[in-house]
Amino acid sequence: MSHPDKTSLRAAALERRALISPQACETFAERLALKGVEIARRAMVRTVAAYWPMRGEADTRYLLEALAYHEFVAALPAMQGPGLPLLFRKWTSRDVLIEGDFGEMQPSRRLPEVRPDILFVPLAAFDRRGGRIGYGGGYYDRTLAELRAMKRVVAIGVAYATQEVDAIACEAHDERLDYVITETDFIACGTD
Repeated sequence: MSHPDKTSLRAAALERRALISPQACETFAERLALKGVEIARRAMVRTVAAYWPMRGEADTRYLLEALAYHEFVAALPAMQGPGLPLLFRKWTSRDVLIEGDFGEMQPSRRLPEVRPDILFVPLAAFDRRGGRIGYGGGYYDRTLAELRAMKRVVAIGVAYATQEVDAIACEAHDERLDYVITETDFIACGTD
């Protein structure tokens, strides 16, 4: 069975995401904060990483604040360089963010490095088997592979339902998501 290529799936999903209303974005941000804290509590973990939203990504800022309020260690990714995995630094709303090479906001190098137990992962498109299409750099695939080699790490894709596709042809280096949270659903991802 032939699957559409990742480039066309990414472009179509991002076009659909761009049509989400500001009200729907705000509602999802609130839902994500509540559900994210619930997930972290049930998993009985200490350190949870999210991302700082950019270019229409689902907003995780309420989630980060809620995690800190409930005394989890909240973390944000930082780029180490091209072709390298991300690292994560502890972050609170009192900490300054700096702009990275791709316009992403990341924590200062002065903040302590942590290894998250749960990662809320940005994406362009997903399928229900845990396939994920990012933005083409492979950063989260390398990061998840490295972290999962050290310990159990849960990867939760964060997306709008409109970003779902029927199937993503995964390659050997692609790391699957364990779950996906959307504005309407919490999906436990299956495997082939």
